[in-house]
Amino acid sequence: MNAAEIWDHVRAGGLLPDAGPRGGAVVAMLSGGRDSVCLLDVAVALCGAQRVRALHVNYGLRTESDGDERHCRELCEQLGVQIEVVRASRGGEATGNLHAWARELRYDAARELAERLDEQAGCFLEQAAPQAIQDPGRSASLVATGHTASDQVETILYRLAASPGRRALLGMSASDGRLVRPLLGLTRHETGEYCRERKLAWREDASNDSELYARARVRHGLVQALDAVHPAAQANVLRTAALLREETELLDALVDAELAGRKSIAIERLAELPAALRRLIVIRLAEDASGAFAPRAGERVAEILALGARGGCAELHVGGLAGAVIEDGELRMVAIQPRPQHGGH
Repeated sequence: MNAAEIWDHVRAGGLLPDAGPRGGAVVAMLSGGRDSVCLLDVAVALCGAQRVRALHVNYGLRTESDGDERHCRELCEQLGVQIEVVRASRGGEATGNLHAWARELRYDAARELAERLDEQAGCFLEQAAPQAIQDPGRSASLVATGHTASDQVETILYRLAASPGRRALLGMSASDGRLVRPLLGLTRHETGEYCRERKLAWREDASNDSELYARARVRHGLVQALDAVHPAAQANVLRTAALLREETELLDALVDAELAGRKSIAIERLAELPAALRRLIVIRLAEDASGAFAPRAGERVAEILALGARGGCAELHVGGLAGAVIEDGELRMVAIQPRPQHGGH
C-alpha cells in the first residue's frame, strides 16, 4: 500500500479521531523506530498536527538513547508536532523484568499526558462555553501505539508458548479504553515502505534483534520457521486470532447470561454445566475479584467441585491473586494480597 492507501485504511478503522471540533487529542508514543514514525505521520495526516502530541521516553539504557531523543525532537519539529520527553533511570539495585519496567513506565507516562490534555481542553472549553464541558459528545484524548500485524503475530506466538488459555491466541486488541493501535492491520514491511515514500528517517534499535530477548528469538526463529513451512503462515495466525475474538464474544455472552450479574455461583449449578463453561465462569469470577488475569483458575474446577461436595467452608488459591471461597454451597472469589518483596542486605 502507498501512503494514501494507508491513510484510507487507518481512517476506515475509525480508531483515530476525525478533524472535527469534538475530536480529542492523540498522544502518539514515539520511540523513533519505523513503526512509531509511521504512526506519528499518519496521525498528523488524519487528525492535524495541532491535535497530536508525541511522547518519547529516554530510558538512558543504551549509548544511542540520546541520539534517539534528538531524532524524535527533529522529526516533531519537521511535522509541526509538540513533543514531551520523559527521562528515566533504573537504579542498579532494581530487580525484575527490564522490558516490563520500561513498558509500565511509558504507558503510565502516556496515560498521564492524555489526562493532562483532557484537563487543559476542559479548562479551555469551560472558559469559552461553560456548558461545553458537560458535552458527552466531546472525545477524550487517546493514546496511540505503533503496533503492527507483525508485532501481533509475534505476540500471539510468544503468549502461546509462555501462558495457557484461550487469551494467549487472541493477541492484542485494536482498542482498549484510551489505548488504540491504528496500525495493527499493517505489516512492519509496509510501515517501512510508508516512511521511505514520505522521506521520513527512523532509528534502528539493535537490542530488538538480540537473541538475549524472547521476542527476538520468536521473530528470528519461530516466525521464520513458520514462513518456511507455509508462505501464508503469518496471515493464517492473524486470521485465527480474528476468528477467536469473534467466538470469544459469544462465549463471554454465555458467561454473562449464566452469572446474570452475580459475583458467585452455586456449586450444584456449576457441576451441571459443560466443562468448558465451568472453566470460563471460574476464570471470570477469579479475574473480576482480583482485577488481574487468572488463566490457571480454570484448571482448578475439579478441586473446587470436590471441595464443594464435602460441604462446609473451604478455601483454595486458584492462581495469580485470586482465591476461591466455598461456603454454604456457593462459590465466590476473593482477591489475595501479593506477598511483599524483601530486598537483600
